[in-house]
Amino acid sequence: YEKELHGVTGTEQVEIDAGGRAIRSLARSEPRSGNNLVVTLDINLQRVAEEAFQDYRGALVALDPKTGDVLALVSKPGFDPNLFVDGIDPQNWDALNNSPDKPLNNRALRGQYPPGSTIKPFMALAALTTGKRTPDYTIADPGHWMLPGVSRPFRDWKKGGHGMVNLHRSIVVSCDTYYYGLANDLGVDTIHRFMTPFGFGARTGLDIEGELPGLQPSSDWKWQRFKQKWYAGDTISVGIGQGYWLATPMQLAMAVATLANGGTPVRPRLVRAVQDSRTQEVRELPVRSGDSLDFKPEHLALVKAAMVDVTRPGGTAMRAAQGAPYLVAGKTGTAQVVGMKAGEKYDESRVKERHRDHALFIAYAPADDPKIALALLVENG
Repeated sequence: YEKELHGVTGTEQVEIDAGGRAIRSLARSEPRSGNNLVVTLDINLQRVAEEAFQDYRGALVALDPKTGDVLALVSKPGFDPNLFVDGIDPQNWDALNNSPDKPLNNRALRGQYPPGSTIKPFMALAALTTGKRTPDYTIADPGHWMLPGVSRPFRDWKKGGHGMVNLHRSIVVSCDTYYYGLANDLGVDTIHRFMTPFGFGARTGLDIEGELPGLQPSSDWKWQRFKQKWYAGDTISVGIGQGYWLATPMQLAMAVATLANGGTPVRPRLVRAVQDSRTQEVRELPVRSGDSLDFKPEHLALVKAAMVDVTRPGGTAMRAAQGAPYLVAGKTGTAQVVGMKAGEKYDESRVKERHRDHALFIAYAPADDPKIALALLVENG
């Protein structure tokens, strides 16, 4: 938006004598102020989100799912941009540049993380759309899943498992075992084709520089990147948002906004309108939406109902919606930072703080008429 903000520089042409003194003005053009931008941010929501992070590292993106307006955009820790106005001094530059917290990295746009279990609603929708699962299809979850021909079990996050699990319950209790089997049946390339229209693996097109595309893996990608074939075990990890899959908080926010919007994606934006500095006339910028994704209404309704139950008693995000005077649809996620040995149990108290799992949450509300959709990531949280 530099062209809008900069305005026009004023000039004056002056005749001078041999000593460099001005004699008379020959021509003059007045400077013109740049235009004003009407941004989409809700300053109160931004403040609440900033304060909620306290000393944690992470990012939050909140969107209006109908327009793509960015209501809050947080990356923690941040820095004071005023330090750069007159040229930053070496001491402050060294502190910012070498901090292990990486305050100069915009985590909301450039942080690429495994999305973890936040992708399970999208996986469930893929299962219904492709016909690989019906709503009534039920598994008995013993707490692990075995890939045929492989002796190492893929473990569920809950020791002993979740008992009998259908598609609805798989989202509510975040059953890994259900999604190991589903991913194996879908295959990575089907997952790739289904997830790409949600915006995974590509920049969202937000009107600010610096977005990274994340990574939506496929068998072709692995061959081009590593000259290695894709293995079935790779797919199992992708099925719970781990392995090669990487997403930015902005991508997760866009994906859940698309879900909240009934399958119609909208491109995120930070500027809603431009105000002319001379006439004060406000020019609204158009909402940029994509083609509606072709999902059956009953499939969408089933996934959305499960996301509402995630925030009710028995769901993994029950505390997130406690006391809210409206319905919240959400999904929790946990993303491994370091690998675990087979049979090793994760014990947070014995793991270095920066090696602990990331905590994620996607949500939209009110569930029956969404006004906000968000993605939240807390590093090692």
